[in-house]
Amino acid sequence: MAERDGEKRPPEQEAGPAIVVKKPGGGLFSLGIREEVPDWLAVCLGIVPIVVLLGVWFAATWSPRPEDRIISPTILPSPVEVLRSFPSLWFDRALMRNLFISFARVIGGFAIAVAVSFPLGLYMGSFSKIKAAFNPLTVFAAYLPIPTLVPLTMSLFGTGETQKLLFLALAFSIYLTPLVVAAVDGVEDAYLKTAYTLGASRMQAVEKVLLPMAWPDIFRALRLGFGVGWSYILLAEMVDIGKGLGGLIITSQRRGPREHIYLVLLVIVLVAFLTDKLWAAIGKRLFPYKEEER
Repeated sequence: MAERDGEKRPPEQEAGPAIVVKKPGGGLFSLGIREEVPDWLAVCLGIVPIVVLLGVWFAATWSPRPEDRIISPTILPSPVEVLRSFPSLWFDRALMRNLFISFARVIGGFAIAVAVSFPLGLYMGSFSKIKAAFNPLTVFAAYLPIPTLVPLTMSLFGTGETQKLLFLALAFSIYLTPLVVAAVDGVEDAYLKTAYTLGASRMQAVEKVLLPMAWPDIFRALRLGFGVGWSYILLAEMVDIGKGLGGLIITSQRRGPREHIYLVLLVIVLVAFLTDKLWAAIGKRLFPYKEEER
């Protein structure tokens, strides 16, 4: 029957049949491009490289006689020897006290960097003239190797606590500022046009539109920057043997036991992982509408 004039067909008839695109792959032993992997399978696949690495480590260091090992115990101790040395690291080397010292340095340098990078990045992303003024400096800093800041800060501030905090602050700032700028730049112009239509001033547009819309990406930048700080802390602490995890590594390298080097590195990875999960949990509470990375 012909359709009467003015009569509308149901939406499903207008749209036509739905097109279902099946992604190739999906089997347990097949590879599919961007296929969904179950959680249990993701865990199993993630364990495989770790088991292989531990197996290679055992094979290279497994022998009761050091001369029969593929790698000398003075270079790479066995996993069992590393674990057995943990009590001496905990009690004799005061692991927790040095961990707290390093953690406090990371937080201090991070706080100084945020106090500088956050407003600078916000206004660079908001006002083109401010961005044009500071962009050459941020580009220069982006290509500057972070280790070169160690002798620079040592020549200016000595080897004390001030040098370590300011080195970390500079390293954090170089990393964070472009990310904050990119987060503010990513806000669509449509929101600004709506705010101006409603009579908002420039500062109101920054405070009420750009900043709230960019907050999730800024928070993610802070999360990533804080994690990177654990690689910077070793640079700050290894140049001047003293307190902190970097000092433990240098002391273990020079005086032994070498097992403590690998234990300290493991502790750094665990602490960085746990703090990253804490950042992720806070992000989910603050921005439940944004999907956080696992």
